[in-house]
Amino acid sequence: MQLHISPSLRHVTILPGKGVKEFIKVKIGSRRLSYRMLFYSLLFFTFLLRFVFVFTAVDTIDGQTRCSTLGCLGKRLGPRILGTRPESSVPQVIYQVLEEPVNEIEVQAGPATPQTMQDFVAEIKDERPDAKTFAIKLKAMVTLLEQRTRSAKIQEYLYRHVASSSIPKQLHCFTLKLANEHSTNANARLQLPSAELVPALVDNSFFHFVLASDNVLAASVVASSLVHNSLHPEKVVLHVITDRKTYYPMQAWFSLHPLTPAIIEVKALHHFDWLTKGKIPVLEAMEKDQKVRSQFRGGSSAIVATNTEKPKVIAAKLQALSPKYNSIMNHIRIHLPELFPSLNKVVFLDDDIVVQTDLSPLWEIEMNGKVNGAVETCRGEDKFVMSKRFKNYLNFSHPLIASNFDPDECAWAYGMNIFDLEAWRKTNISQTYHFWLEQNLKSDLSLWQLGTLPPGLIAFHGHVHIINPFWHKLGLGYQENTTIDDAQNAGVIHFNGRAKPWLDIAFPQLRPLWTKYIDFSDRFIKRCHIRAS
Repeated sequence: MQLHISPSLRHVTILPGKGVKEFIKVKIGSRRLSYRMLFYSLLFFTFLLRFVFVFTAVDTIDGQTRCSTLGCLGKRLGPRILGTRPESSVPQVIYQVLEEPVNEIEVQAGPATPQTMQDFVAEIKDERPDAKTFAIKLKAMVTLLEQRTRSAKIQEYLYRHVASSSIPKQLHCFTLKLANEHSTNANARLQLPSAELVPALVDNSFFHFVLASDNVLAASVVASSLVHNSLHPEKVVLHVITDRKTYYPMQAWFSLHPLTPAIIEVKALHHFDWLTKGKIPVLEAMEKDQKVRSQFRGGSSAIVATNTEKPKVIAAKLQALSPKYNSIMNHIRIHLPELFPSLNKVVFLDDDIVVQTDLSPLWEIEMNGKVNGAVETCRGEDKFVMSKRFKNYLNFSHPLIASNFDPDECAWAYGMNIFDLEAWRKTNISQTYHFWLEQNLKSDLSLWQLGTLPPGLIAFHGHVHIINPFWHKLGLGYQENTTIDDAQNAGVIHFNGRAKPWLDIAFPQLRPLWTKYIDFSDRFIKRCHIRAS
């Protein structure tokens, strides 16, 4: 485009580029214009020229005569500005084709569909189709690529589910080596804690932390990061709860790797008298839950086989199907008041977290009579992680859920929670938890997504005190958008999700935040070939 301005500013001539014979001559007037007026005039004509280009392209697709004069442009542009139906039928044809339901049979069995954008553009140039044919080809290509993308995504989620549900050979080796050490080395069978420190286990002047895990390596990272970042390690008491099969390896590790001056207690579930007396609701619910899942859910194969659900929904169901969600280690937190009858307050830690700061200030937080101090998960800069409300977990199409809860209520996070056990004992939280587990079983597991957080949202409803998000940064196990700086500036980071830091599928840029608390020169670590990357 060429622009000519007469010396007297009486005329402005805009000459379109090569190939267009006409030119547009605009008479400004006899009076000299200011430079600002001239600028706005030029801006207006540039705007018009862009419209000329757009509608010329539309005419070309529709097979009509080129239109480049202002008069012709007015005829074409006027109805659009006034909101009336435009003369060209191109947009309507395209919209009509694109809005029609997808016929998958036609997509698969129809004429050869372009596989890439390059192929598509080449075909359009060669065939020069009308607008309808253009839209049909475009729709077929996009639909086919969407189907392939969906299938690939689901396969990825399935492989990640399998990888996250299995035990890596390094961790299996690690547990076996420690179990053997327990049987052959008296130092690996030391009482934890030693007799003179036992009174501290029920002393409320200490900072009491509870960790439930059957993963020795993960528990070692939580314990090491907790103690190393504590300003008062001599006041830290960590209660490690594990199952029968992991008890001896867990005891061997913490016997041979004491975190003095902190106090470590290792107990198996069968060591708690409360769990061995009478019927325990959580154990009964787990047994029933396993039977219902095997009978109606069909496992991961049935979840993946669906053709209607979005890949992210399928991923959430696969993640919730993980064995840990039906593990007593994950459900035991609902019975903390019975497990620790002498304690007034504890901080519960998941085994996939890393502590990066001193946690003693958590005991100074005023809970205002609430039971559960937690970070809410519906507000924050990371919209993917911090966008969870009740409707993301509970099934509000079920009348039992819809009549009792608000779908837009903010959810909160498990993983690093302050529990006021004194306040808890005055409530019916544990009973509410088991009541809703029973209702979910009666409803064929249709009240919420699989997992332990949904019944927790219900049981602690009205009993949650929101704490600063600094204390608990989520999502490091299911998304890699978190920057190292953001993660390092959090008090506790949580690798919730499938990509656990001890697995090969962990996000490589985030894993060092976890491996920094592992001594790779340790003989058990070296023997089992556990590496930093």
